[in-house]
Amino acid sequence: MRISLRRRLLPFFAVSAAAALALSACAAPGSSEKGGGEVVWGVDGSLLASGHMDPQTSQLDISAAVQRSVLDSLVFQKPDGSFAPWLATEWNVSDDSTEYTFTLRDDVTFHDGEPFDAAAVKANFDRIIDPETESAQAASMLGGEFYAGTDVIDEHTVTVRFSRPYAPFLQAASTAQLGFYSPKVLADSAGELKVGGPGITVGTGPFELTEYTPEQEIVYTANADYDWAPEGAERPGFETLRVEILPEPSVRAGVVSSGEADLVGQIPPNLVSTLGADVTVEAVEEPGLPYSLYLNEKHGVFADEKVRQAFSRAIDIDASVEEIFFGEYPRAWSILGPTTPGYDASLEGSWPMDRELANSLLDEAGWTQRGADGIRIKDGQRLSARWIAWTPIPDDRAALANAIQSDLKEVGFEVTREELEPGAYNEQYGPKTFDLTDWSFSGVDADLLRNHLHSEGFQNASQVTDPAVDELLENGVATIDADARADVYAELQEWNAEHVAIVPLYVPSAITAVGERISGLQFDFYGRPLFFGVTVE
Repeated sequence: MRISLRRRLLPFFAVSAAAALALSACAAPGSSEKGGGEVVWGVDGSLLASGHMDPQTSQLDISAAVQRSVLDSLVFQKPDGSFAPWLATEWNVSDDSTEYTFTLRDDVTFHDGEPFDAAAVKANFDRIIDPETESAQAASMLGGEFYAGTDVIDEHTVTVRFSRPYAPFLQAASTAQLGFYSPKVLADSAGELKVGGPGITVGTGPFELTEYTPEQEIVYTANADYDWAPEGAERPGFETLRVEILPEPSVRAGVVSSGEADLVGQIPPNLVSTLGADVTVEAVEEPGLPYSLYLNEKHGVFADEKVRQAFSRAIDIDASVEEIFFGEYPRAWSILGPTTPGYDASLEGSWPMDRELANSLLDEAGWTQRGADGIRIKDGQRLSARWIAWTPIPDDRAALANAIQSDLKEVGFEVTREELEPGAYNEQYGPKTFDLTDWSFSGVDADLLRNHLHSEGFQNASQVTDPAVDELLENGVATIDADARADVYAELQEWNAEHVAIVPLYVPSAITAVGERISGLQFDFYGRPLFFGVTVE
């Protein structure tokens, strides 16, 4: 096994019986000479069949990862953080960053033969922003309430307008979430995009989605006409990309070790050491918001800042993360990960576990009495918080939750955990009838904090409603100067360290295991495979 650890610091601008059964069912990679053949990619796509085949509406990373092969973007973000032409040959940004004008390629067609032009850009962006589409993440990346419209200047020139300066737009325009579907699909079958499939998931990408068996596999076939790879990239050098849906991590590890898959994603840290000698492990620290706990300050005991502060200082995050994740993931200190532009490194080491301080804070908050089981009591109420968790839950996160509950019990703080199916989870998440919940959220631009901390943010699970925080987040969007933006987001990170709306726990890495037949594989900033220039021997 060969290990390649990648830690990208960007400039601000910017096997069991179940395994054996799955191995026998998984299609083996086709052998061929260089320039053809099949690549088999194993992923945990267990939720794709639940209406998550459309990156314009889904917030799941796996949706953007697998559909990147179909959906091209206006621009391409290079490893140094700068942007290169893709479907747009050039662009101009107004001095106040309220208008972005793109000159489009004139030789691009969708898989169904429809031309890619300015009208296609407008149709896609207007669809994303339409409230009936119910697009949360992509709509936010498109500016949300700041989006003022897309103007067709001529057949191959388009201007995207915003009501106020919107600095993150180029980065957003490089993602699959703002990629393009055929206008014919948008006109005739937009309601089916969440389900996806041949003739529905139609883009301009290097591969066409030709077969889809929900919960089993997606087959992408090379687009023979593709001649518009991003500047500096080459079209993929193989004919078929077969995405196998393999929810069990041990199965994914098994198929890449045996050679029945060419690469697999979402390898948990505990399985890295089990991979074969011919497997290369690529680990890319994910940018964005680390895996964190979101404390609902408008519900229950977390309305008191001292209780939130005590909660964060009672947990031995360092020891738990090191032990449970085998040293593969670093402990998080901020609500931005270290590879995210604008990360505030000054917070590292600033809030270690301190149970003496946690006990003192809880005493100050009036939780001075204890019941027979050691749980603190105030005015007859137990110091108890209810944690709702979205299933399926990986074993390592379940172990981390157990450690957190144990640590908090040491200071008299009870945490009960409910593992809920998506429907049941949403029933409680919508009205915010919970005390805490958990997730990580990947993103290259620090503007993702607007979703989580703005009073109108669609992922504001902590229910923060602070005009000063809203102003900072809005300034971050509108500020063009890189240093000034960094200052804004540093202030937000320091605010959270004191206010404790979010408790960051660890920085996940996208761990991909790659077999020896694959050459030329690269990754984007999220750690997702890019198949441009890839060949299979």
